[in-house]
Amino acid sequence: MKKNLLGNTGLEVTELCFGVLPMGPNQFGLPPDEGGDLIAEGIMSGINFLDTAQSYSTYPHIKNALDKVGSKKYDLVIATKSSAVTYSDMAQAVEEARQSLDRDVIDIFHLHAARVDSKVFEERKGAIDCLIDCKYKGIIRAIGISTHSVDVVRAAKNVSEIDVIFPLINVAGLGILHGTRDEMAQAIQEAASKGKGVYAMKALGGGNLLSDREGAINYVRSLDGVSSVAIGMVNKEELEMNLRIFEGDQVPEDLAEKTAHSKKLIIQDFCRGCGSCVDVCPNMAMKVVNGKAVNDKEKCILCGYCAPVCPEFAIRLV
Repeated sequence: MKKNLLGNTGLEVTELCFGVLPMGPNQFGLPPDEGGDLIAEGIMSGINFLDTAQSYSTYPHIKNALDKVGSKKYDLVIATKSSAVTYSDMAQAVEEARQSLDRDVIDIFHLHAARVDSKVFEERKGAIDCLIDCKYKGIIRAIGISTHSVDVVRAAKNVSEIDVIFPLINVAGLGILHGTRDEMAQAIQEAASKGKGVYAMKALGGGNLLSDREGAINYVRSLDGVSSVAIGMVNKEELEMNLRIFEGDQVPEDLAEKTAHSKKLIIQDFCRGCGSCVDVCPNMAMKVVNGKAVNDKEKCILCGYCAPVCPEFAIRLV
């Protein structure tokens, strides 16, 4: 599979990045052993880039895969993230990742900042200072920011400490904050021209763009400055489908049909309308109406961030 250098980081990553969010408890809830099997198959098929986060609760899945393949045999790049604000909380997050993944060095560690605006660099200065120190100590290789915001991408290109940007972009412009699809594409190009490594999320709009999967993926692949595209996968059919697309192989009709299903967000009747989902939703797609949570399907990108914060376990992605 084609590999690209990720900006000035020195990291070489496959064009297809294995997004590990959907297999975790936030979404499909695959057991670590089952998820580990799928990740291991992806690695042995040529993928060297994995993306996860502290809040995804998928470190056990990745560790299981690493144990299966013998990680030293593969030149793997692992990116994770934390929404930590303070120095001490970020230090704990970095150590959790190192211990859980049994890796002395984490390749990319992001500020997990999906919903926030460009003030994030001031508001999370403690967390950034921690990542700077961790990079100096050699326990992370690159500092990144994960964002849905055009403004944050624009600001990040001028923050010398930021090595990698992980923005949301797709052909329909679903989920983009503080700007349009074309403005995000321009911001990505400008950031890459300054040496930032850029890889993209939500090329399929959380499953909303599956009717033309190849077109949606190839739009993001074609963007100037994008080195890799993170796509979530939860079964062998999805893995095979994406491998075929990225390797330029023809997709059999039966495989396309098997992977054409979209995810759905279900809010169950026992929701008590506490609003926790509203607070965490990165795209303002949740609100409370008459004491119950309601999902705006036009804004929702099916990211699953709402499910784990629901104290009643009333929200599910299926």
